[in-house]
Amino acid sequence: MRGKYVIAGIGHTRYGKLPGRSTVSLNVEACRNALADANVGKDIIDALFVKVPTSAREFMYGQKLAEAMGLRPKLGGAWDQGGAANVALISQAVMAIEAGQCEAALVCYADNPRTGNRAVYARPRGDDAVYGWFSTAAGYAMIQRRHMIEHGTRPEDLGAIAKACRRHGAANPNAQLRAAISLDDYMASPMQIDPLRRDDCCLVSDGGAAVVVMSAARARALGVPNAVPILGFGQGQTSWEVAQRPTLTSTEAVVSGRTAFAMAGLAPKDIDVAQIYDCFTITALMTLEDYGFCKKGEGGRFVADGRIEAGGDLPLNTSGGLLSETGMPGMQLVIEGVRQIRGQATLQVPGADTCLVSNQGGTMHTHSTLILGSQP
Repeated sequence: MRGKYVIAGIGHTRYGKLPGRSTVSLNVEACRNALADANVGKDIIDALFVKVPTSAREFMYGQKLAEAMGLRPKLGGAWDQGGAANVALISQAVMAIEAGQCEAALVCYADNPRTGNRAVYARPRGDDAVYGWFSTAAGYAMIQRRHMIEHGTRPEDLGAIAKACRRHGAANPNAQLRAAISLDDYMASPMQIDPLRRDDCCLVSDGGAAVVVMSAARARALGVPNAVPILGFGQGQTSWEVAQRPTLTSTEAVVSGRTAFAMAGLAPKDIDVAQIYDCFTITALMTLEDYGFCKKGEGGRFVADGRIEAGGDLPLNTSGGLLSETGMPGMQLVIEGVRQIRGQATLQVPGADTCLVSNQGGTMHTHSTLILGSQP
C-alpha cells in the first residue's frame, strides 16, 4: 500500500487555554479547516474516525460528532489508545478504504483539559491502582530512573531534547509556549517527580486537529492541491502495567517502527525529519533508540551537540512538539509532518522528502508510527 493513500488535508484550532469551548466545537472547527485545506466539501466524506476526549469521555461520541457536522458516515466511531490513537486511526482509515468500506475519511481529535476536567489524568489504573493514586507522570519518572540506572543517561541528555523542542516552539507563531531555554535553564527547572523536572513534561492544552485521508487516485480526481503520500504505518502495544513489566527501558516503538519501515521500504538512515511523541523527554529519547536511530542506551549521545535541532542531522519536533506547541496528544505531530513534506513548515527542513511521526499512549502502553514522503 506504499504511496497508494494520502493525507489530503490538515486543519487545527488555536492551542492553549480556550475557555468555554466544547470538544465537539473544537473537533468541528479542525475538521472544517482540514476540508478547506484539501479543497473538498464534506459531501465526499463517508467515514469519521475520532479519538475519544481523554478528559471527558462520552458514550457514542463518534455519532454525536457526526451529527454536529451534518455527516452520515458509513464507517467510523470513537477509538482510544491514548496518545497513539491518532496515527492508529489514520492507519485504520487507510485499511478501510483499501477494503472498499469507504472512500474518504476525516480523522480528528479534540480535548479541553486546560479549562475542563483534568481529574482523569490522575486516576489509578489496573494493577497499578494498588499503589494508590499512581499518576501518569509517576510512571514515566520510574521509567526515566530505570533508564538512568541501566544506561547512565544524564539529566543533560534529556535537557537536549527539551532545549530543541522549546527552541522550535519559540519560532512557531501557533505554539502555546514560545520560550526558548538553555541547558542551564533546564537544569534549574524545578523537580516535579524525581527525576522529572518541569521542563521534561509536556503542556496541558485545549485544542483540536484533523486530517483528511483518501486514495492518491481519488485525490488526483478531486484536484486536491497538496496531498502527501503515506509510505508506511505500524502499531504495537503491551498489556503490562508499569510495575509488572519485565523491562522498563524498551517501548512498543520496536514493533511499531519495524512494521512501518518494512511497509515503506525505508530505514532510519533514510528519514530526513522526525516528529517524535514527547509527552516527557524520556519518551522521545527511548523512541529514537527503539526505532533504530541509535543503539539502546546511546540516545543521550545521539541527541547531543544540536543533532536534533533545526540545521542538525535529524531535526526533531520542528513545530515544538508536546513540550512547546501543544500538549494535545499526537495529531499536531502528523500535521507538522505533512507541512514538512509540502515545504510549508515555519522551520522548514531543506529537501525534506521523508518524515517519521510517532504517537504513544498511556505510560508507554501503546505506540503507532507513520511515515510520510514526497514521492509514493
